[in-house]
Amino acid sequence: MDHNHSPHHQHEAQHDKHAGHHTADFLKKFWISLVLSVPIFFYSEMAMEVFNIRGPEFIGWQYLLLLLGSVTYFYCGWVFLQSAYRELKDRLPGMMTLIAIAVTAAYAYSTFSILSGGMHDLMFELASLITIMLLGHWIEMKSVTNAQGALKELSKLLPDTADVIRGGSTITISISELKVGDVVLIKPGSKIPADGKVIEGLSNVNESILTGESKPVRKTVGAEVIAGSINGDGSLTVEISTIGEKTFLAGVMRLVAEAQASKSRLQVLSDQAAFYLTIVAIVGGGITFTAWIALGAGTLTAVERFVAVLVIACPHALGLAVPLVAAISTTMAARNGLLIRQRIALEEARKIDTVLFDKTGTLTKGEFGVVSVTSDEVLALAAAVETNSEHPIGKAILKEAQKRNLHIGEVREFKTIAGTGVEAKVDGITIFVGHRGGKDIVVEKDGEVIGTIVVADSVRPEAKEAVAHLKEAGILVSMITGDSEDVAKEVANELGIDEYFACVRPEEKSEKVKLLQSNGRRVAMVGDGVNDAPALAQANLGIAIGAGTNVAIESAGIILVKNDPRDIPKIFNLSRLTYNKMIQNLFWATGYNVVAIPLAAGVLAPWGIILQPWLAAVFMSLSTVIVAINAVLLGRRTL
Repeated sequence: MDHNHSPHHQHEAQHDKHAGHHTADFLKKFWISLVLSVPIFFYSEMAMEVFNIRGPEFIGWQYLLLLLGSVTYFYCGWVFLQSAYRELKDRLPGMMTLIAIAVTAAYAYSTFSILSGGMHDLMFELASLITIMLLGHWIEMKSVTNAQGALKELSKLLPDTADVIRGGSTITISISELKVGDVVLIKPGSKIPADGKVIEGLSNVNESILTGESKPVRKTVGAEVIAGSINGDGSLTVEISTIGEKTFLAGVMRLVAEAQASKSRLQVLSDQAAFYLTIVAIVGGGITFTAWIALGAGTLTAVERFVAVLVIACPHALGLAVPLVAAISTTMAARNGLLIRQRIALEEARKIDTVLFDKTGTLTKGEFGVVSVTSDEVLALAAAVETNSEHPIGKAILKEAQKRNLHIGEVREFKTIAGTGVEAKVDGITIFVGHRGGKDIVVEKDGEVIGTIVVADSVRPEAKEAVAHLKEAGILVSMITGDSEDVAKEVANELGIDEYFACVRPEEKSEKVKLLQSNGRRVAMVGDGVNDAPALAQANLGIAIGAGTNVAIESAGIILVKNDPRDIPKIFNLSRLTYNKMIQNLFWATGYNVVAIPLAAGVLAPWGIILQPWLAAVFMSLSTVIVAINAVLLGRRTL
């Protein structure tokens, strides 16, 4: 088998140390090991020297001690031996290797001593070490499992069954039997089983778990519904449009899983440090053992120092420092409607100094509306020409005419005039609607101008607040649009944006990102992820806003579930909080090892300070718990 020894592969192997393990197994073996440690303790040198107590001695008591130690080593400690074998087989020694070497050295020495009639053993050190290690690993696995709860909670959102209308009657089927095109009855208070479109009924649907939107969303005929959301008081009849892996919920789960599997630069760094620390510990332990033997301290003392070094150097805290924080931050992001595709993107966010917004659909609603018109006659004639138009402006004109209940005449001989507008005969009269070099839309009747229509893309109410928050945080805000200079200037002034790029074609957007970057700025591009894909990919951070049901936007590192730019400042806040926690944990984990390894080796022995293996195990586990608690505190912060 060809083993890849690149740092990335080293870390993947190391952080898979619990593959095949179950959290409950560690807890069960911990209790067994703890119970076995009690009688072993009474026959230890620590019990005599520190507490001046001694267990009853009877014929063969040494062999009972060996039996208890053997059960502890082979049964309770088997998980460490098995994991160490996998690490060594992959030629990637890690923390499990350290533990296995330490307990094996203690067990081998104790067994030899007991069978040869010696007076010294390390059975209590063996038992206490395994007990504390089992507890430490259980805490670690429990913490990581809790941190990844978002994925589990998402998987629980779907119901087990669905009520499908077939042949005029309603039948209950398993959700796995649903097909695209099925018509499903959604009862009040029930969960929606798959993505679809409402074809009958009226209700308010709670989508907060999925989108972060706390306010129930009104659903009428034609509205789209999302799998996993909860129906309100009304009944809905929904035609299923998407099932299985293609649903919005499945996409969210996939993105969360990808984020939890991906690594940040700090995590790669911590994994490298943990790997090299393992090598240092093994070499350091060997040097320590040799040095104590050379000094004439005896085999027992040398083995004790050897075991203590291996134990205290176990890079649990270092290995847990970043992954646990990353898992918790991914969960926090999902709760706040932020989907982190790549953790490195979240790490980059704290360095961003410029946010470049695409205007349409991001800062504006992407829905045009008629602001003013010369007369109802002008609007009615323009609406008639635009009756069959698919253009957003044409739709806006028609919608306004229908809103005013205007009579729309019969249209014939419709044609598009490239780059200018449209023309058609309305009740036999030639009507032109379009631009003649100006900003407003001109309406002509048989070649004569009869009026103008002003159409604008309305600004999102929340966009102004988002821009203000970003500016307060010291981040420069820019805007890019394909609209004219006048339109761009108007929107920029309304939102308080000082820098904008107008008349930019979609293929030119990435060039504008490069221009900003050439001035030393670190740019976050915010767009809809479709025609903005090159710019999103070029930016230091790509943020796709308004993912809707299309969550698999490959060009963005972070995706916002809601069409709300106010969520963007949350990204930078979460990035800073996450980075600070990672640095705190790395500082503690590395600092602890720098101090602890020499102490375990016995550098302070001349002054009577000796770190016994069992105490080394306590300190090692304590450092892991401290790192875990510090990481969990991140989850209590609000964005």
